[in-house]
Amino acid sequence: MKLLLKSFLIPALFLFPLGPAWAEVTALKLIQPVLTDDKEGTMKQPEGIACNEGAAFVVADSGNGRLLNYTFKEGVVGGGTEIKVPQLPYPGRLQMNAKGEIFVLDGKLRRIGRLNAQGGFIGYLEIQGLPSSAAVVPRSFKLDPQGNIYLLDIFSERVLVLDPAGKFQREIKFPTSQGQSFFSDLAVNINGDVLLLDSVNSIIYAAAKDAAAFAPLTKSLKQDMDFPVYLTTDGRGILYVVDQNGGGIIVLDQQGAFRGRMLRMGWKPGFVAYPSQICLNGKGVAFIADRDNNRVQIFEVLK
Repeated sequence: MKLLLKSFLIPALFLFPLGPAWAEVTALKLIQPVLTDDKEGTMKQPEGIACNEGAAFVVADSGNGRLLNYTFKEGVVGGGTEIKVPQLPYPGRLQMNAKGEIFVLDGKLRRIGRLNAQGGFIGYLEIQGLPSSAAVVPRSFKLDPQGNIYLLDIFSERVLVLDPAGKFQREIKFPTSQGQSFFSDLAVNINGDVLLLDSVNSIIYAAAKDAAAFAPLTKSLKQDMDFPVYLTTDGRGILYVVDQNGGGIIVLDQQGAFRGRMLRMGWKPGFVAYPSQICLNGKGVAFIADRDNNRVQIFEVLK
């Protein structure tokens, strides 16, 4: 599959203007949607997307129980090769490390599988040296540039920090919140701080590097987002939050202050419907798993 970008240069929506003080991000501009594999088979509710600093990006085509391996180079999407892994029947959240290895959280098994860059199954993540026998049920996870693994354990209400081999390093307990809360995702910023997303209350918590507890980074952002499910940062520490139910991407500065909202709910190219994950490749390109539109969309991050 070879798709040229020129025919898809449709301006996407928008970061609402916030005045001259906010010049770090201005908009997402649609490059193109991707809907098919290399055999013209269609996606079904893709929940995950991962990319690296090279040309690779991988899609968790969750409804079809497979991964799709693509490249995006010089404005052209290539590949779309299917990766079927029996050990991962329902792939969801994805991450890639510096070696191009793919880490996959399976939504049915609640286990994290590790694949090589070609999609060969290496094995499941096995946590070593836990200080207690409490069960671990991962909801999400992230990798830092050194390959350390940060795992959101919703059963034991904690974030586990593991080395690249899966050896336990430390844990950070979920913060105590008033009323109902649901911690759906986490991220690690450029300073090594761990960030934690509460979807119900639309609050982001932070634990400084090596800190033992979380503290609120933001106030409730309910007026700005409906139900956020995914959190990531770019190389400057800017936060990007995927608002699943609101159909958009929220941008916050390094201190957690609201700086704008990008995209809107819809089915046309440049709109999204219940998006689930975003990946930024460090080259000004954003890949979004547009779940209920059964596609991935590629955007240029304009500054």
